[in-house]
Amino acid sequence: MSKIAIVTDSTAYLSQDTIDKHRITVVPLSVIFGQEAYREGEDIGYEEFYRKLKETDVLPTTSQPSVGDFVKAFENLSKEYDQAISIHLSSGISGTYQAARQAADLVENFPVHLVDSEISSAPQALMAQKAAQLAEAGKSAEEIVAFLEELKQANRAYFVVDDLSHLHRGGRLNAAQLLIGSMLRIKPVLHFVDKKIVPFEKIRTKNKAKARILELLAEDAKNGQAFPVTVVHANAEQEALDWMEEVQAQFPHLPVQTAKMGPVLGTHVGEGTLGLTWNVHPSLD
Repeated sequence: MSKIAIVTDSTAYLSQDTIDKHRITVVPLSVIFGQEAYREGEDIGYEEFYRKLKETDVLPTTSQPSVGDFVKAFENLSKEYDQAISIHLSSGISGTYQAARQAADLVENFPVHLVDSEISSAPQALMAQKAAQLAEAGKSAEEIVAFLEELKQANRAYFVVDDLSHLHRGGRLNAAQLLIGSMLRIKPVLHFVDKKIVPFEKIRTKNKAKARILELLAEDAKNGQAFPVTVVHANAEQEALDWMEEVQAQFPHLPVQTAKMGPVLGTHVGEGTLGLTWNVHPSLD
């Protein structure tokens, strides 16, 4: 039986327990404060990043792993595994997937199957975790990749951003959207379409935006399927816990958890961002 390694990047924000349990390799992206680059999860942690963010006048930037970072990871894995499946954040918002693809072409005699999650955060984490479980169950790389392609079509993710300036500065929201949003104090509900972050609806308050997201969840939950739901947050833990309780009370049959958005995503969406993600694939019932 072929031994398959599972690789992802740091924007999945997998827990250390999950990484250790499934032996998942995580290639980190970096945040850059001034001239200093920090690999998320290695050189800088969650708490330290948000503390630094409060203290700095110049907002940080981010960078993807280099092709060399991936080559090194794949070559190390080739000593123990026969092939790898590498699952990364959306190619529409980062060059990480492309760097992994270039690296895969440079490593000889070690097939690497690339998967563009077309998303990030908790949905990407779910894909990496399921891939690892399937590999442990003896599924082939082709079977796992086919399942992941199905799984990503069943992903749902909606975010409410406190401050639009971070997305605009990172090139993920145009100037007109920023101006209108700021003038009207709109809290847009954002989602991923064709691998990019785009406004779903413009809503006046955060509470109304959260209520609208729950309406979308209710549509998918009405048939009684018990799919996983995750409240994701950028350093807004109490608000995330409160929302988790609200979701759990409204949908008692759904398993709900919280997850953090670390440095790289936090740089782009800004502190205080809340999101709700779920996956309606029938295998997850």
